[in-house]
Amino acid sequence: MNRTKVRRALVSVSDKTGLLDFAAKLVAEGIELIASGGTAAAMRAGGLPVTSVEQVTGFPEMLDGRVKTLHPRIHAAILADVGSSAHRDQLYKNDLAPIQLVVVNLYPFEEGVARQDITDDEAVELIDIGGPTMVRAAAKNHKWVGIVTSPEQYAEVAQAVTEGGLDDRLRLDLARQAFYRTARYDAAIVGWLEGLAGDVPERMMLALDRASELRYGENPHQSAALYGERGKTSWWGQARQLQGKEMSFNNYLDAEAAWRLASDFSEPTAVIVKHANPCGVASRDTMADAFFAAWECDPLSAFGGVIGLNGRIDEPTARLVVENFVEVVVALSVSEGAAEILARKKNLRVLVAPAPRGDDLDMRRIENGFVAQRRDQVAKTQPGKLPDAWESVGQRPLSTDVLIDLRFAWIVAAHTKSNAIVIAKDRAAVGIGAGDQSRVGAAQRALAQAGDRAYGAVVASDGFFPFRDGIDTLGGAGVVAVVEPGGSMRDEEVVAAADEHRMAIVFTNTRHFRH
Repeated sequence: MNRTKVRRALVSVSDKTGLLDFAAKLVAEGIELIASGGTAAAMRAGGLPVTSVEQVTGFPEMLDGRVKTLHPRIHAAILADVGSSAHRDQLYKNDLAPIQLVVVNLYPFEEGVARQDITDDEAVELIDIGGPTMVRAAAKNHKWVGIVTSPEQYAEVAQAVTEGGLDDRLRLDLARQAFYRTARYDAAIVGWLEGLAGDVPERMMLALDRASELRYGENPHQSAALYGERGKTSWWGQARQLQGKEMSFNNYLDAEAAWRLASDFSEPTAVIVKHANPCGVASRDTMADAFFAAWECDPLSAFGGVIGLNGRIDEPTARLVVENFVEVVVALSVSEGAAEILARKKNLRVLVAPAPRGDDLDMRRIENGFVAQRRDQVAKTQPGKLPDAWESVGQRPLSTDVLIDLRFAWIVAAHTKSNAIVIAKDRAAVGIGAGDQSRVGAAQRALAQAGDRAYGAVVASDGFFPFRDGIDTLGGAGVVAVVEPGGSMRDEEVVAAADEHRMAIVFTNTRHFRH
């Protein structure tokens, strides 16, 4: 195995974490350090000997630092194939010595554009030019050069240097990581520029890191892994798992569904999800009461479900959770006493996570491609007040209590697979028909689940009623109000049916299909 002994190292880093300790180890091995601007200043302040890039190139930094390392005396030293006599002769004739180690981390473009207050001009200045050029040059010439792109690599590289040099395996591994680093950096820039051009980008480049391998996919015979977009944050990436078994493929999908729905409410709300559909949702003044009411919606389906609680798990809530069979609980926080109670169920997965942002692209895989859309979001409404876009189109007036329940049911319906019918009463779902092929079928399923609780309840439908039969079915069960998008060719018939059943009816003028 060939080892490259390091005699000269070029260092140019934006993130100076661990820099002085790493550079000191290189100096201790007799390695000449060459560094640009701020990196050179930091090493000098740390008492380390360093040669500036300007001393090597004979050319000053210019254009506010946009041009520093873009010079033949730098890149020839990195790109030289020292196994070639012709390359060695050209280095000698130009009084150049090869560089065996390049240490570069890039301007923090990804972190910068994630800020809400960044200007376009500031973002442009965070686009690194010289850094990626050096990284790619060193990675191309990995037969002779090691390329370090992250402080996380310092320890391994320093150890290799002290043991005589960088071996073939290490240089190749560093090059692989380096080209991925420049690829994902370019992907972030493309994403930002495309975002300036329009709502749905014309081009997309995804840089994905495997966050973890999963035991299997939806079924045991399917291999699976969890991936995250590099440079972006997610609620699950910031979540802390307090206890329980590892999360599975299905757990992540159900937890995503539960957590997004729970986070759409401001009042204490509990959500129970099974197979990516809510089977219980309730809002109450306390989290324990919300969980109890959510479980009462459909206890049979809730068995083995995934729970989203949009607040703190206290001891009363924890006691209710452990009384039932639950796979996963996601919450904003867990009290110390509640954590002790939940620990009685060793296999129960408990996650503490921030609320999802919900403004990313929703992408679905199809063969050799994707369909993508802006993620659907339910317009925020004030409880008890008719939103501006909503129209009361029937004869029955709307009371404050009915409006509160309509708003509640509408949010739940937006998170339920189409066709979706949600029956709600006193800020709790009492019947949910999800994923049915017909809207009247969804209504029948929801009514079967609600039973007598449908009397005096309200209904939300994610799409319009194409015929009056759905309204007739609900009205016959004693439903007092319906909220739906409107827009059917037979809206007049639907409204007339609601009037016949003395039901209030509201058109939102927005639908929330979910496939």
